[in-house]
Amino acid sequence: MAARRRFLSGGFETELTRAIGDLLTIVPPDALLEVGCGEGHYLGALTARFACEGHGVDISVPAIEAAAARHAGLHLVVANADRALPYAAASFAAVASITARRNPAEFHRVLHDDGRLLLVIPGPDDLVELREAVLGRGLLRDRVDQAVATFAPRFALERHERLRHVAYLDAEAIHDVMTGSYRTGRASRRDRLAALGPLAVTLSRDALLFRRVRP
Repeated sequence: MAARRRFLSGGFETELTRAIGDLLTIVPPDALLEVGCGEGHYLGALTARFACEGHGVDISVPAIEAAAARHAGLHLVVANADRALPYAAASFAAVASITARRNPAEFHRVLHDDGRLLLVIPGPDDLVELREAVLGRGLLRDRVDQAVATFAPRFALERHERLRHVAYLDAEAIHDVMTGSYRTGRASRRDRLAALGPLAVTLSRDALLFRRVRP
């Protein structure tokens, strides 16, 4: 979590965060829920952009504590979103899951009838340069079709944007983004990671906006 926080604080994902927000429209007093909100980076940015009420849920107590310390205006809960969301039915105009957990039934339950679900998943070429250098492989895995199938028939896809940004990362940022995204516990991987210097790295996301379908 500390590595992820340092990487986000470096501003490397600022363009992606802005582009993700372009897919949503939230008008107060409507509220937004982010599932798997972590330390609140995206939730804080989105609620500030739309001046709306923001709620976040995460299973990690340290993550929620960090979010509360950084974003005093958010409503935050520690809970296991894979089981159930601790909110009443039809509580939110929008739910966001940004490289986080997925629970189609619960997302559907807590959304308004005309609510929107924003799902963000890693793009095929996300960190491809680092995966090749550290993990020894840079497979291009497209997850969009699987994601759409997971949420059907409760949700219908309205919009899909593939967001890409090339960031120039120093050794510390490379270490942080890999630590926060992949397991690099093997000694050989740690050695390869430590040997990397400044590098141009692709940050890629598939952003999917779904419309809630009435049962």
